Amino acid sequence: MTGTSELSATELMERYRAGTLSPVEVARDALDRIERVDGAVNAYCLVDREATLAMAAAAQARYRDGEAHGLLDGVPVSVKDILLTRGWPTLRGSRTVDPDQSWDADAPAVARLREHGAVLVGKTTTPELGWKGVTDSPLTGVTRNPWDTDRTAGGSSGGAAAAVATGTSPISIGTDGGGSVRIPASFSGVFGIKPTYGLVPLFPASPYGTLAHVGPLSWTVEDSALALDVLSGQDNRDWTAGQRQERSVTSTLRAGVAGMRIAFSPTLGFASVDPEVASIVASAARSFTELGARVELADPKFDDPVEAFHVLWFAGAAASVAGLSAERLAMLDPGLREVCEQGARYSALDYVAATAVRAEVGRIMGEFHDHYDLLVTPTMPIAAFEAGVEVPAGSAAHRWTEWTPFTYPFNMTQQPAASVPCGFTSAGLPVGLQIVGPKHADARVLTACHAFEQAHPWQSTRPGVASG
Repeated sequence: MTGTSELSATELMERYRAGTLSPVEVARDALDRIERVDGAVNAYCLVDREATLAMAAAAQARYRDGEAHGLLDGVPVSVKDILLTRGWPTLRGSRTVDPDQSWDADAPAVARLREHGAVLVGKTTTPELGWKGVTDSPLTGVTRNPWDTDRTAGGSSGGAAAAVATGTSPISIGTDGGGSVRIPASFSGVFGIKPTYGLVPLFPASPYGTLAHVGPLSWTVEDSALALDVLSGQDNRDWTAGQRQERSVTSTLRAGVAGMRIAFSPTLGFASVDPEVASIVASAARSFTELGARVELADPKFDDPVEAFHVLWFAGAAASVAGLSAERLAMLDPGLREVCEQGARYSALDYVAATAVRAEVGRIMGEFHDHYDLLVTPTMPIAAFEAGVEVPAGSAAHRWTEWTPFTYPFNMTQQPAASVPCGFTSAGLPVGLQIVGPKHADARVLTACHAFEQAHPWQSTRPGVASG
């Protein structure tokens, strides 16, 4: 890899302040890299070179005049095409969204990025309306894994993960309603965190309700921590959002895990895991003992809540297309159309019953964290499979949720959960370790992730497609 693509956001800003690198130079490098490598992975659905360079020039002027102020001033950041971005269409991977409407509002996360001087390099791909754990859509096609372009990057923030892995932006902002940050982070070999629900405000409200979180993906843990310090806090358009934290998550990043009680659950008590993935994750979990934590085998002891999740998720999908004409419904991804039809058949009582299951899992996890500071699991039970399909070929699975048993439970409980790269399979595919904390313990999760990263750095290995 050449140019500035190997530099983290924090390293870029250090060089900006020292005057050894300029935001315009970095933005040009990022845009040129997108032109060279994105044809192989299809991470971006919108790039606006003129607008990006104008943002970079403004940042460069601030540094020149001694007025740089933002936590991400001049840093290239990409944004998933679910989040409103003023001046750019947000089509959500769908041919049913009118591109000619007025695009005059920013989602809260995008507004915060602008406030902190980030340079937006483009919008990243999503499956249609963010409905599944892989990234392909009728509008933008298939997004591929930078480590093996025959395989999926994961989803639904697959474009965001691929953007980071290929070095086109050190930080990308995604969304996660059932694993959509953590799945592609694991498959694509980058870091990603789903923060506690409400830490990052969201507008417009997601049709998936309080399952849907906004979170960053990055090449380093510190960059995601920095991004959360930017993104967090109240926005009056989101009545569910919490107050800005009194202390930044970056302030305790280097505190270490000595003395922490960590539970390692290889299967959550119900999941089936590929033996090679299981071995890699078990070795990673044991390493916390060497870092001073007390690690114990322990399951939270809740049943797989997938059926309740289906009610909540599929009903949300149905609501997201409720106003479409029959002609536009026929334009949807066939899989999305199927789950929308299923979701429309659920009753209000079904939804209330699913919410009760959700509450019970939340209670169990709340009591579990009375005994354990963190829970560690595999992020995914498998490595990335072939691109362009919802489930692996030859498997008995019908829906994406059947191969993501470790992710959606923690959307139901609203806990912070991150995926840290922890190794590679014999085929050279990344494997992720999931670290879960109690609600509002985002800083603790990031501290553990940073400690693991320092003991087992992954940044020296980059996907081959990124060398373009």
